[in-house]
Amino acid sequence: MTFDWDRRHCARRGHITYAPDEAHLRERLRAETALGEVWRCLRCGDFALGEPHGSGPADRAPEVPRGRALRDLFILRFLAVERLLRGLFIVLAAWAVWRFSNSQDAVRRFFEENLTVFRPVFGHFHYDLDHSPVVDTIRQTFEYRHSTLLIVAGALLLYALIEIVEAVGLWAAKRWAEYLTVVATAAFLPLEVWELTEKVSYLKIGTLLLNILAVLYILLSKRLFGLRGGHAAFEAERRGASLLEVEEAAGTAGTSDASGTPGAPGTPGEPDEPTVTRTLVTGSSRTDTV
Repeated sequence: MTFDWDRRHCARRGHITYAPDEAHLRERLRAETALGEVWRCLRCGDFALGEPHGSGPADRAPEVPRGRALRDLFILRFLAVERLLRGLFIVLAAWAVWRFSNSQDAVRRFFEENLTVFRPVFGHFHYDLDHSPVVDTIRQTFEYRHSTLLIVAGALLLYALIEIVEAVGLWAAKRWAEYLTVVATAAFLPLEVWELTEKVSYLKIGTLLLNILAVLYILLSKRLFGLRGGHAAFEAERRGASLLEVEEAAGTAGTSDASGTPGAPGTPGEPDEPTVTRTLVTGSSRTDTV
């Protein structure tokens, strides 16, 4: 059983209908029923009762993602949410480093005072707290200069800004955001691999795999950097998924067949009557067959 992305999205967000000025397209997208005029949804293809949401030339119709394009949009928005959450977390980390840089001595005293309290507890379990790798790492941070900590905070803030910009662009399905995501994510992959050599954790492994899959998916599905035909092939594929493009191609084919082309079905000079099952969707979720 295949998952119907189009109908799922229309069930949640509603249908999108459009009345093109071109007569041959208008006839294929419109029908009359006992309940009134119905127009075909540009996303799922079902007929919805009521006036169309817009009208005008076919080339000015709204771009409605459907099928594979809709699935790709869902994946991009999942990546956008992940980038946004990561960016917000890094902003908090940058803020923490900045606060620490302004009260370094106070934090050092607080740490040493509480360390004294915990020494007897850890000593009971024969654990030398003063030579613990974690404690040594924390003490090393106290030796950093104020200017160094400010640089670290600034670098973290810049990294967070890149993540947030990626999130906004991916949510809007902008092509520049796809390039930015691939370049920025690939640039940090060596750092993530190096972190795994220092200490392995499920979180680090999961993050690395997610970033690798994201880079490969966006590269191949969006045909970036000239892959699989590049931008021209991507645009042709996207336009080919448009319902108006499909109906226009079908109308052109029907006209050619009706003109008496050898091997074409039907009587010369008369277009074939299409056999189409049309689903009428009303506000009360009632479905009829037109």
